[in-house]
Amino acid sequence: MATAPRIHVDRLTMAYGSFVIQKDLDFTIQKGEVFVIMGGSGCGKSTLLNHMVGLKEPAQGDIAYDGQSFWDATPETQEGLRRRFGVSFQGGALWSSMTLAENVGLPLQTFTDLRPRQIREIVSLKLALVGLAGFEDFYPAEVSGGMLKRAGVARAMALDPDILFFDEPSAGLDPISSRRLDDLILELRDSLGATMVVVTHELASIFTIADNAVFLDAQTRTMIAHGNPKTLRDESPNPTVRTFLRRGEVEAEGAVR
Repeated sequence: MATAPRIHVDRLTMAYGSFVIQKDLDFTIQKGEVFVIMGGSGCGKSTLLNHMVGLKEPAQGDIAYDGQSFWDATPETQEGLRRRFGVSFQGGALWSSMTLAENVGLPLQTFTDLRPRQIREIVSLKLALVGLAGFEDFYPAEVSGGMLKRAGVARAMALDPDILFFDEPSAGLDPISSRRLDDLILELRDSLGATMVVVTHELASIFTIADNAVFLDAQTRTMIAHGNPKTLRDESPNPTVRTFLRRGEVEAEGAVR
């Protein structure tokens, strides 16, 4: 019997009222993949991520995790599925009045019965995993943008999720910080065995981290390509996809790592 994919986006339509953002989205994500949602500005990449983590209900279709429907499930089952997710939002989305350790520890305080000492130990481990050992007592305003992003990743990992979602993780970062974050995503995938879903339009990141990808098109309001980005760049019959993946081709190829 074939194993169900880790995630199946099944004939999904996203809309705000009568305005359709994307329709007929249908693709699978396998366990342990780094899967990229790509496309130009305004195509619905972050909206799709919000549907996948259960923040917005689809107009039509469903999303299944290991064969379990999310949107047809009971609220209790949905909450159980959400506990498997870790989400790193744009900018890190940390509370400015809390230290990095307090931010990372918040999910543990909210959803577990662990004692403060146990939480501190786990928080220190998570911060060390993202290269922030020793920064537990720093506030968000006291660290760099790249460090904020990594702290957001540490918080997303707090409850040991088996699926991690990243919304534009490299946005606003310099090339060196962006590369470090890409390397971190790959290291976490390899060490934790987690499935990674990444929203990005950054070519260097796409070619560095993606095992597989889907391309959302703003004009046709549907997916027009699905596969490995390097293969799509070289072989896709769709000119929109090729143009997107070949823009600034010299710089992009130089950034591939």
